[in-house]
Amino acid sequence: MLFSTHHAGLVEQLLRAAARSEIMPRFRNLSAHEVRQKSSAMDLVTDADVAAERMIARELGRAFPHAVLIGEEATECDPSLLNRLADADLAFLIDPVDGTKNFASGLPLFGVMAAAVVRGEVVAGWIHDPVGNDTAMAIRGEGAWIEHPDGRRTDLRVASSVAIQEMSGCASWHHMPEPMRSAVAANLPGFGAVACYRCAAHEYRMAAAGHCHFLLHAKLMPWDHAAGWLLHREAGGYAARFDGAPYRPTLHDGGILCAPDAESWRTIHERLFGLSAMSLASPFGAGR
Repeated sequence: MLFSTHHAGLVEQLLRAAARSEIMPRFRNLSAHEVRQKSSAMDLVTDADVAAERMIARELGRAFPHAVLIGEEATECDPSLLNRLADADLAFLIDPVDGTKNFASGLPLFGVMAAAVVRGEVVAGWIHDPVGNDTAMAIRGEGAWIEHPDGRRTDLRVASSVAIQEMSGCASWHHMPEPMRSAVAANLPGFGAVACYRCAAHEYRMAAAGHCHFLLHAKLMPWDHAAGWLLHREAGGYAARFDGAPYRPTLHDGGILCAPDAESWRTIHERLFGLSAMSLASPFGAGR
């Protein structure tokens, strides 16, 4: 199916409503029993995540009754849900609170992410900022923009390429295996500035709006990247997995590097990984 601007607006309103009713009332109001660890102290889930995902899935199910719904928290309970993504005529990926560690820490850097996927291809994406109450949106082939609460739109465009020493970026290198982790960390000082905001939602919004030049992520769960990848692409950017293969939401390894254009991608990739990039990338696999 083609995803229309009408459908995109409908999903945007659902995300906004979930943030308003299930997320923001709990922000800075969480009790200890409402925050739980998953795989580590950095990997958390809160009552806000669970309640927001439940509401978003319920409303998407009503609006798109034949769609496959794949939420981060639902998949934690049933990993087989991911197996339905590649062949679904329409699927929605849902990340109810991206940046949960920030949310649980009282930091206003978290977002609500969703992506529409048709037979393995991302066709629309949304990143809602509950604090700012606006939504970055993209429809494949139709551009990317910020939808403001009053209905105004601001088009998104990635930054122009500059010299490496002038580039700023966001790098989430702590998920990398060795020796890649140490090699990449040693090469980051060659850039102008590098940060990690513990929130892919805001990092993708920054890159798509031209407020930084590159993004680097080693962990590729689809709810973290499908919406942002399309947002960045429709804003004019270029992205690929570490081995140069195209990004696909059905592939969950390989890492992703986003840049203003293909030439910048190659330059950044060489600076980060050096001449041994392919051998360093091998722990992730080179499947295309």
